Amino acid sequence: MHLSGLSFWDASGDRLRDWLGVDKATFYDDSRIAIAPMGFCYPGRLPNGGDRPPRPECAPLWRARLLAAMPQVKLTLLVGSYAQAWALGRGQMTERVRRFRDYLPQVMPLPHPSWRTGVWERRNPWFAAEVLPELRRRVAELL
Repeated sequence: MHLSGLSFWDASGDRLRDWLGVDKATFYDDSRIAIAPMGFCYPGRLPNGGDRPPRPECAPLWRARLLAAMPQVKLTLLVGSYAQAWALGRGQMTERVRRFRDYLPQVMPLPHPSWRTGVWERRNPWFAAEVLPELRRRVAELL
């Protein structure tokens, strides 16, 4: 992302686009898809790898105003536990993704598509069997 200036311009983006069933051109077409991070600042790396959590002061400053400026949004993907906690409150990411139908039609919780998610996907085969087909169907319908 730092080289391209685009979110998800890496292997995690490849995984996310595969989940959605869209190509890069569609994914980065801002007339069709909006990508809104939890913070507009990179929080840095953890000493043991991975990114630090979003800085707590960022989202309260801008997120509600940004979302209010986009009333045409038909589906919000809550990608990762931080986005889910912000929008849905405390809870377990896996359980939210498993109960994705409870949040439809406006919201769909997803795991973060990082390299670590491959292990999670193998432990949770229902994700590929149930969640991804519905996600791809909804995305195709909305696009």
